[in-house]
Amino acid sequence: MKILGIESSCDETGVAIYDDEQGLIAHALHTQIAMHAEYGGVVPELASRDHIKRIVPLVRHVLSEAKLAPKELCAVAYTAGPGLIGALLTGAMAAASLAYALDLPCVPVHHMEGHLLAPLLETPAPQFPFVALLISGGHTLLIKVSKPGSYEILGQSVDDALGEAFDKTAKLLGLPYPGGPLLEQLSLKGKGDYFKFPRPMLKNQHCNFSFAGLKTAVLNAVLEHEQDLESLKPQLARSFTLAVADTLEVKCRRALKLTGYKTLVVAGGVSANTEIRSRLTELMHKQQGQAFFARKEFCTDNGAMIAFAGMQRFKAGQFGDYKVKVFPRWPLSELKALS
Repeated sequence: MKILGIESSCDETGVAIYDDEQGLIAHALHTQIAMHAEYGGVVPELASRDHIKRIVPLVRHVLSEAKLAPKELCAVAYTAGPGLIGALLTGAMAAASLAYALDLPCVPVHHMEGHLLAPLLETPAPQFPFVALLISGGHTLLIKVSKPGSYEILGQSVDDALGEAFDKTAKLLGLPYPGGPLLEQLSLKGKGDYFKFPRPMLKNQHCNFSFAGLKTAVLNAVLEHEQDLESLKPQLARSFTLAVADTLEVKCRRALKLTGYKTLVVAGGVSANTEIRSRLTELMHKQQGQAFFARKEFCTDNGAMIAFAGMQRFKAGQFGDYKVKVFPRWPLSELKALS
């Protein structure tokens, strides 16, 4: 069985085809980074209009790459939320129209479930149960995943998402949009923990996160060192990254102890960060367990994760209808378990 997946929740248009026997057989992505860079961030209306232009050509491209006729698909999956409402609507309408025209089931997919399951596209793939750390521009979540589709939130950010904190810190350092990857490059030039920024909420015995105070600490350091800021930017970036890595390590260790699990799955755009990957891999080695990550191109939004998650929902008999429904806010805990 082969399913088409469409991702359009924010500023990337992703389309992919997943086969339940062969695995991922085609995928394509168009990023809007260059378009939004002029404005220093995502402009929702522009994002929606660009998705409209890109989806159909990308669908044609992946069908051609996979050497498939549309009638050979078993279903069409799409990101139904969370995300920007206009961007979600473009993908949902395209998916519903295509599914209706081909008389195929339409499968709504939760964006964060797509991220969470993306490491299962790799070889070797993690086995259930596991603890999942989802770190992206809009979400920071620690999740107990006891079985497919069964998600219990252990902790989340009480303020800024981690990706947002990266982007805001990058902006404070004068880095252009998108700031996260550039901040990582800058941090590699820094040495040691020069500024010793706070590690938020580590004394509390829960798994929640807070990054607003860390961001404020960076702002105060920038204001204090205006005269020599340029020379200190690598140290600022390095100290921020180390504070984040320390925080994630402690919170993940706490979640693993709470669940008794020995497998950690890390996903979402920020999981591409080299320091974070290294630190969490080392943590799991010490825990006599294993950390799993998606390949870096599948850490950010993509169609492959939606096609894969859509296939799991399709095989569980969880279809939608052709009515266009999207959910800009959609708690992961509301999803039905997969049979």
